Amino acid sequence: MQDVSQLDAVTPPPTPVRVLPPRVVKGRRKMATVGEPVGENAVLPPPIATARGVVNRPKADRSQLVRGDVSVAHAEEQPKEKISVIAWRVIARMQKKVSEAPEWLVSLVFHVIVLLVLALITTSPAVVGRIVLTVEQGENEITTELAEFSLDPVEVPDTPSEESPSETELEIEPIQIETPVSFASISPKVVTEEASVNLPSTDLAGESLNMFAGRTGSRKQELLKAFGGTVETEDAVALGLDWLRRNQLKDGSWSLVGPYAHGSRSENQVSATAMAMLAFMGAGSTHRGGQYQKVLWRAVRWLVKQQDRDGFMAARAGDHEKMYSQAQAMIALCELYAMTGDSWIRPYAQASCNFACAAQSPQGGWRYRPRFDSDTSVSGWFLVGLKSGEAAGLEVDRYVFLRFDEYLNSVQADRANDYYAVGYSYQVGHAASPSMTAEGLLCRQYLGWHRNMPGMRSGLISLVQNHPMNPRERDVYYWYYATQALHHYGGPLWTQWNDKMKVDLPTAQTRRGAERGSWSPEGDAWGIYAGRLYTTCLSLYCLEVYYRHMPIYSPLEVAEAEELDEA
Repeated sequence: MQDVSQLDAVTPPPTPVRVLPPRVVKGRRKMATVGEPVGENAVLPPPIATARGVVNRPKADRSQLVRGDVSVAHAEEQPKEKISVIAWRVIARMQKKVSEAPEWLVSLVFHVIVLLVLALITTSPAVVGRIVLTVEQGENEITTELAEFSLDPVEVPDTPSEESPSETELEIEPIQIETPVSFASISPKVVTEEASVNLPSTDLAGESLNMFAGRTGSRKQELLKAFGGTVETEDAVALGLDWLRRNQLKDGSWSLVGPYAHGSRSENQVSATAMAMLAFMGAGSTHRGGQYQKVLWRAVRWLVKQQDRDGFMAARAGDHEKMYSQAQAMIALCELYAMTGDSWIRPYAQASCNFACAAQSPQGGWRYRPRFDSDTSVSGWFLVGLKSGEAAGLEVDRYVFLRFDEYLNSVQADRANDYYAVGYSYQVGHAASPSMTAEGLLCRQYLGWHRNMPGMRSGLISLVQNHPMNPRERDVYYWYYATQALHHYGGPLWTQWNDKMKVDLPTAQTRRGAERGSWSPEGDAWGIYAGRLYTTCLSLYCLEVYYRHMPIYSPLEVAEAEELDEA
């Protein structure tokens, strides 16, 4: 018979089962599973130091442990000491993860965070786009995935420049445009009275001027007076610009075919827009100021939208017009950036210069297709564009100019029995022509030819004497290049040419009707193909020549050369 006292005895409770702490297996941490017992002689983890002092690791309740962590359901019931211990365990794990990470990854994350903080501090939200940064580290301690960046492209501002953030608000230092070596600044020395009749006054002395510095203000008025501009020439410019304003399309561009009379036989909006922009900028307006600020704002927004990743803007033009259009658009963007220093225009202007450098042909010039062939006509536009970019402080490969100089040597005709003392042809092997000679000599001036270089004076004399401006034989393309080359050269040759130009061009301007302010293309050498906008823009360039570009040769250089010629 069983003893009753033994039935009433209470069975002692089982020995508490502890849960194993995490243990490392082959370099990786393994968590103890629920219910895994610990032997009686097992050693507990060492005490943990907390803010409250040294605390031993508490005994874990099985109902509260899931893979070594505190169950969410019982988290609020844990004593403060346990929560502190758990927090320190988490911190310790994070420190271990960081210590195990490669040094280059830690450095990368740190520097990226610093750069992002600086960007948020120094840049307006309107400029900085969305930035997505992803940094991942795989389970393998050696193999990691590099950061992936996604940057939204900078958008063209949607508001006119006077309403858009200024350079000061964006904390962008204004770009200082330096005068290129080939463009002489106005000399501080006094010019003789005889020479000063046709040269800028000494009020302009002592300043380092870039090639676009004479388009506004008092300097513009001084240049007008010094180089022979008149009230009539300025009135003609004002009428011509107003005609262009009236014919701007709703999207900000211009068309070669209309909506005016006697348009081009084919459409080319990039060329039309670039030429119109150059006419407005030549008179001193930009998208940030001037009488035609809004007109240019709409135009430049349209133009930059035509540019692809390679910097090309004339994809829709005809095969023989693409490169002409590209060069003209490059000049427009580079001039606009040079005149304003507006930072959002810089990448578009730089991309167009990059395209031009890459498109240069093995012969040294440019033609209808990139890197394929050369002719003097297309090449002249590209050279002016690259020189404009250089004057604006953009990056231009200097070897491009050396190669183009070699091309000019190949099309130069200087034989004693040639009709021209020095002339230039359209292509190698062709006869010299007035327009190509004028364009070639202007290119030589941009490339640094001295005023007294053999061939410069004789070439210009041949143009003035043998092919003066003649309203009955209109060729605004030739007039455009001859006017520039003679203006830079200065002296009596320029005076002789300008005396006719400043009268004949305003006289030929349409003064009545819907086309008031334009020049008719009828009777022009190329006007029948290019249309009214073409003849109007090139005529405006001629009448703006007094201040459109600063003279390449200094007044002192011109005066000394004329004295030598007289002697």
